[in-house]
Amino acid sequence: MERIIHYHIQDTDAGLRIEQYLRRKGYSSQNLTRLKRMPESILVNGIWSYMRTVLRPDDTLTVHILETESSPNIPPVELPLDIIYEDNDIIVVNKPAGMPVHPSLNNYRNSLANALMWHYQTLGEAFTFRCTNRLDRDTSGLTVIARHMVSSSILSGMGYRHEIRREYLAIVRGSLTPEEGTISAPIGRTGSSLIERRVDFENGDPAVTHYRKLCEKNGYSLVSLILETGRTHQIRVHMKHIGYPLIGDYLYNPDMEAIRRQALHSYRLSFLHPITGEPVEFTAPLPADMQAVLESSSF
Repeated sequence: MERIIHYHIQDTDAGLRIEQYLRRKGYSSQNLTRLKRMPESILVNGIWSYMRTVLRPDDTLTVHILETESSPNIPPVELPLDIIYEDNDIIVVNKPAGMPVHPSLNNYRNSLANALMWHYQTLGEAFTFRCTNRLDRDTSGLTVIARHMVSSSILSGMGYRHEIRREYLAIVRGSLTPEEGTISAPIGRTGSSLIERRVDFENGDPAVTHYRKLCEKNGYSLVSLILETGRTHQIRVHMKHIGYPLIGDYLYNPDMEAIRRQALHSYRLSFLHPITGEPVEFTAPLPADMQAVLESSSF
C-alpha cells in the first residue's frame, strides 16, 4: 500500500514541529516511529525533512506512507464481498450475517479478513487488516476498515471519542413500549463466561443506547438503535434488560421461530473522513432474512 498525503500549512499551525502537527492530525506515536523508518516519508515543499523541522505558513507538508507487507496468517480466500465504498484511506463493507470479522481457530478461512486479503491480492497490493468497528459474526451490516496505518490510528481515536455515529436496526417480538427512550445501564461479564454479558450496576462499564420504534408489523417491532458507547453485546443486553430481547439471539433469547440469528443489522455509519475531514455517511439496506420477518417493503 502506497499513500501520499499533502497538508497545506495555515498561519495557525506555523511554528509547530512536524511531529507536533501530525500528532494534532491524529497520528499516533507508533505512526511517527514507523514513518521515520520509511525512506523519504516526510517532505516539506518537496524536500526531505526531519520530524523536528519547524513548519512555516504556506508550507506543503507531504507524508509518504509505504507499507509493503500484508497481514501474516490471514490466507486470502475468494468469498462474497459487498463493498459499499472504497478509497485510498478506508473501505466500507456490508458484511453478511454468519461471516466472522477476524479469522479464528474454527473460522480460519471464512472471515471478512480473508475476503479482503483476496480482494487486495487480486489488485496486487499489500494489505494489513485493520477493522475499526467490529461486528459479531451473526450481526450483518456496515463496518469500516482502514487501508493504512494512519487512517487506522485516526479512526481508532474517533471511535474512542465516540465520534463515529452508528445506527443499527433490530427486530423484537411484540409492540415495543414505550416507543422510544434511552437505556443507561452498565454492562459487565456474566460470571466466568468470556462471551456472555449482563447489566451490572455494581461492577459494569457505563453503556448508553438510544432506541426508537420505526414500525410494527406481523407481530414484531422494527427498532432503530444509536450507540453512545460500544460495549460488547451492548444492544443485545440492553434490549433484553428492558424486556424486548432481539429475536433469534442464541445467547440471550433463543427465539428462533422467525430467524436463525440475532435480528441485528448495522444500518448507518457517519463520521468525518480520517484524512480529508469531510463528513461521510453510508447505509446498507435491511437484509432479506430480517425483511422477511416483517413481510413489508424495504426500509
